[in-house]
Amino acid sequence: MDRHEFFMKKALEEARLAGEKGEIPVGAVVVCNERVIARARNQTELLHDVTAHAEMLAITAAATATGGKFLDNCTLYVTLEPCVMCGGALAWARLGELVYGAPDPQRGYARVTPPVLHPKTKVVAGILTEECAALVDRFFERKR
Repeated sequence: MDRHEFFMKKALEEARLAGEKGEIPVGAVVVCNERVIARARNQTELLHDVTAHAEMLAITAAATATGGKFLDNCTLYVTLEPCVMCGGALAWARLGELVYGAPDPQRGYARVTPPVLHPKTKVVAGILTEECAALVDRFFERKR
């Protein structure tokens, strides 16, 4: 298994936990020096906070773990393409690399101009796409 798949599976674990709690199943992990330093999942319902996306919570946890606000030596693995809000936060954090699973054709950061992410952030898309998308699809099928 390659590195990206290994860490995306960790993000998928978080996404499944979110789904079990009635949250949109999105999970994230932040990796620095090949070690997970932060884990998070959507908690907007639990916290009654529209900003409590997995990415936002992961940024905060990673900043605490590193003792600094910049994550330029870190990789964020997230199961769904970040929204514009999260993309902006990732830019401010100067994230080194973003790896995501499923695209978000409705709210994903890549749909806006000008680009939201920091220009030095490397992006890798489509890691375990089917597995990541299936979690979200099943969640919304049950809601209907």
